[in-house]
Amino acid sequence: QVQLVESGGGLVQAGGSLRLSCAASGRTFSTYYMDWFRQAPGKEREFVAAVSQSGGTTYYADSVKGRFTISRDNAKNTVYLQMNSLKPEDTAVYYCAARSGTVSTARDDMHYWGKGTLVTVSS
Repeated sequence: QVQLVESGGGLVQAGGSLRLSCAASGRTFSTYYMDWFRQAPGKEREFVAAVSQSGGTTYYADSVKGRFTISRDNAKNTVYLQMNSLKPEDTAVYYCAARSGTVSTARDDMHYWGKGTLVTVSS
């Protein structure tokens, strides 16, 4: 069992930056692929980024590539999402998710979810 708790959301102006964190419980954190998803009001939850167990491989949605960076610290059981050059369309609740085994960007393939943190980008 893995419990995930996100933090770091808030209100930021367009062009600004935020860093989200996701703290995981348990001693098996390093065995999970870690993903970030987001859900804007009235929209489906969508994939944002993923990082491999070692942190050596990352994946990004086209909409955030070049602006967002996912990373992890296995010693701290934490995954991060550094978000730069934020746009109003990045406004959403951001969720951390964990998946054992192979990488996936599909929402339904995730095994554990956090409760989310709200990011609001003003124009």
